[in-house]
Amino acid sequence: MPIDETRTFTPLNIAVLTISDSRSPAEDVSGDRLAALITEDGHNLAGRAIVHDEADLIVARLHNWIDDPAVDCIVTTGGTGVTGRDVTPEALQRLDGRDIPGFGELFRWLSYQKIGTSTIQSRACACVTRGTFVFALPGSPGAVVDGWEGILRTQLDSRHRPCNFAELLPRLTEK
Repeated sequence: MPIDETRTFTPLNIAVLTISDSRSPAEDVSGDRLAALITEDGHNLAGRAIVHDEADLIVARLHNWIDDPAVDCIVTTGGTGVTGRDVTPEALQRLDGRDIPGFGELFRWLSYQKIGTSTIQSRACACVTRGTFVFALPGSPGAVVDGWEGILRTQLDSRHRPCNFAELLPRLTEK
């Protein structure tokens, strides 16, 4: 997946949302790792927050960032499993955007290569709503690395060829 070095890199403004009933900022290893990967790759950390596994709280936080013109993209970590408290995919559905089914499919394919059939428990997903991309990753540090390094690093890089999400940002609100 080539990066065209003749093109100019355009940093994006990316917010990180950790969804957890048990993590505090001091214990947010996955959020820390994701924030580090984002900034190491030259993007701007536009915001960071932790909310409990409650759909209303998740949706409210996401709407705040989606409505902020300084945020291009949101990456969440946590709440994508199959237990009763895992409600991140349901929260994304409430955003009334367009699903990006290939994101979850590709994430599970990449994850399968590392954790085998356990990947079936992941409901990683993505959507685009009101001009903002939202990607939901599982809450483990390994899943965050897999999602960023295996998908988001290149798709959020404006130099990636033949196409990337970054170059679509200006066209997301077209009618």
